[in-house]
Amino acid sequence: MQALIIERNIVDFLLVSCFLGGGAAFLTGRAVALTWKPIVYLLVYLLLLACGVRFIHYALFEGTLLSAHYFLVDAVILLAFGWLGFRMTRARQMAGQYSWLYKSAGPLSWRLK
Repeated sequence: MQALIIERNIVDFLLVSCFLGGGAAFLTGRAVALTWKPIVYLLVYLLLLACGVRFIHYALFEGTLLSAHYFLVDAVILLAFGWLGFRMTRARQMAGQYSWLYKSAGPLSWRLK
């Protein structure tokens, strides 16, 4: 089961894919939401970021560069972090910008007043 997600070492995976890549993905999601762009832009940006994360695994930790399996694992993790950043920022924007129409319904959503 561990080999399905982690290529070489759990520490390498957590450091590069989750901490560095996830942080960058969260900030990318936040930036896309702050510019009021649709979520499709986030998908494109995060797929490019997944290529960069895969390269870091290859260059620093001797992982495989061209592996569709590990690329998808990295992409799914980055998409989750990116979506979280996008959704948190968009919910805050909607409740703040349109306070006469919407109110916050948690950290990830908004609803009509």
